[in-house]
Amino acid sequence: MTGLPPEVRRLGKQLIPFALAVGLWLAPIPAGLTAPAWHLFAIFAAAIFSVIVAAFPLLTAAMMAVAAAVLTGTITPAKAFAGFANASVLLVIVAFLVARGVVKSGLGRRISLVVVSAFGGSTLGLAYSIFVTDAVIAPAFPSNTARGGVLFPIVLSLAQGAGSKAEDPDPDRRRLGGYLMFCGMASLSVSSALWLTGTSANPIGVEIAERYGLQIGFGSWLVAASIPALAAILLLPAALYRLLPPGVSATPGAAATARQTLQALGPLSRDEWIVTVAFVIMVTGWALARPLRLDLTAVAFAGLAALLATSVLTIDDIAQEGPTLITYLWLAVLFALSGQLNELGFMGYVGGRLAPLLQGMPWPAAYVALVVLYVLMHYLFVSQSSQVLALFGVFLEVGMRTGVPTALMAWSLLFASSYFSTLTPQGGSQNVIFVGSGYLTQADLYRVGAITTGLCLLVFLLLGTPWLLLVAR
Repeated sequence: MTGLPPEVRRLGKQLIPFALAVGLWLAPIPAGLTAPAWHLFAIFAAAIFSVIVAAFPLLTAAMMAVAAAVLTGTITPAKAFAGFANASVLLVIVAFLVARGVVKSGLGRRISLVVVSAFGGSTLGLAYSIFVTDAVIAPAFPSNTARGGVLFPIVLSLAQGAGSKAEDPDPDRRRLGGYLMFCGMASLSVSSALWLTGTSANPIGVEIAERYGLQIGFGSWLVAASIPALAAILLLPAALYRLLPPGVSATPGAAATARQTLQALGPLSRDEWIVTVAFVIMVTGWALARPLRLDLTAVAFAGLAALLATSVLTIDDIAQEGPTLITYLWLAVLFALSGQLNELGFMGYVGGRLAPLLQGMPWPAAYVALVVLYVLMHYLFVSQSSQVLALFGVFLEVGMRTGVPTALMAWSLLFASSYFSTLTPQGGSQNVIFVGSGYLTQADLYRVGAITTGLCLLVFLLLGTPWLLLVAR
């Protein structure tokens, strides 16, 4: 097909998901499944596959899937569109809008400069400043892509300020920039695991976990994630220092430049103060949601309302949030379809077929095998959220059937859904901006990405497992 015009090749790629859907639809329905469950699986699998092979964007695939599910009578319109009123979906979208206030006010940049001024005396210190900055601002950014937009300009300026430029023909001079760029990618993965609101995939997984009787709040997530995630944050800058040696160990100018920039910025502006207060109140409300019986989404709406009422955000700002609307549409649709697969018994059916493969294993061995397999499966996905929607419930079901404690299995899969994003350059949309910087080769990205993900896997298994058995219920 390489000699065909691009339009023909693209059309051929787009026809493959349709062929998959039709083939599955017409195939004999497996014993133990109803026709609606099998047909919905055919639609859902084709939609996810079309994203994996880049035949269609996620939004397009989601819209075609929900239309097919309703127009064929597979599920009712009420069930297909229930995701648009789902609290977890709304929480993600509202938090996206609040994050815009953090960026617009300049507070995100100020926080980054404060951290760099404290840690920026060496290359390793700069790396830690990236990780610490990201960990601090992550709860206000449910989009790690948006956080990447805050981090990237800072990382780029640090690299260029130290004389490392992507276009430099000398590979040794690009090494510092490559090291810092990958630190940015890695920090986005582990800080997303630290906070419930660190990435949009987290609330999706929490909602699915609730179907299995688990109640996960903002505070309980932070407690469960704290030990393994903070350990990974401490480990990764030093590990990456060896994997991608920067060549420059001291960067005395970085801290000084950050302090000068902070001095030029002056005291916090009115908008920064408002965002700071709103952010603190929101995080406090999320942390105390369970004892005070507060709704997480309502707390987010209150924060957004405060920013709108004080004109930190305006209607014009909201009108420019096209990507947020796109996220809302595909997330609501795929969330509802995934839920219906579970309700129709498909997840239980798959779990029942996979569980015998692990039969006879002690549950700890089955647990490790499932987590490792779940991480490796991310080689096939270009979206964290799509993998959570497609596989989280299945793997949780299988783990339960093989005797793994439900809470342990759920938490480990939830955390893996964040830290596996560095596995490939396309493993998360937040990677794109760093990959596009030109500092990193494809070989570096795949090699270091695999090792980084493997290190996180070990940390979360070796430290996270005993910690979760102690605190998770």
